[in-house]
Amino acid sequence: METKVKAVLHAVPPYGHIIASEKWRHTTLIQSLKAGSVKILFENELGVADFHLPNKSCILYVSECDIIAGSSYKRKLVRYRNASSSLQQLVLVEKTRLSEQYFSAVQKFVVFDLGLTLLPVSGQTEASQLINQMVNSDGRDNPFRRRSASRLLDPVVLALVQQVPGVGRVKALALLQHFSSIHQLCNADPAELESVVGQAAAQHIHNFFHRPTAAGS
Repeated sequence: METKVKAVLHAVPPYGHIIASEKWRHTTLIQSLKAGSVKILFENELGVADFHLPNKSCILYVSECDIIAGSSYKRKLVRYRNASSSLQQLVLVEKTRLSEQYFSAVQKFVVFDLGLTLLPVSGQTEASQLINQMVNSDGRDNPFRRRSASRLLDPVVLALVQQVPGVGRVKALALLQHFSSIHQLCNADPAELESVVGQAAAQHIHNFFHRPTAAGS
């Protein structure tokens, strides 16, 4: 049994297929994927991950309910990050009218504290569209390929840095070229940031990463 579980944790489905945790069988996301001609293999032993994709990536889905319910989703994310897997780990997070107020804190935790790639979705229907694109991608233009030295200039990471108040595309590019890692950017002091983006933007960035997290998040 243990050997089977280890094999499933590292499993990569064939092109056009996904492996989904059994708990997703009767959801809107799965129904939408089936409508898009994606073949689905259900499995009880995926560990923390919700889906395995043929591009050697896996997905953990954080719902609106997970975020609003409190901080238990953080423990799940840490287990996901720590899982011994050879797959690229992605996190889909529902950004809705109800969860939007918590989103910046979730984003900071996922991207800057855990070093994972976060992709916001409005719900399961949009998530299914995104997964469908990844399942049917040949990998040449796949922005979710495995992490490398150039990961900081990944379009997804660039878009996330631009969400910091006062940071547009030009400043985001300058920051990602100056700092060797997301973690280093997160922990930079105002003086170091100022040398890259100027005083006003530096203060915005520093406040964004160091403001207190709302109670219960």
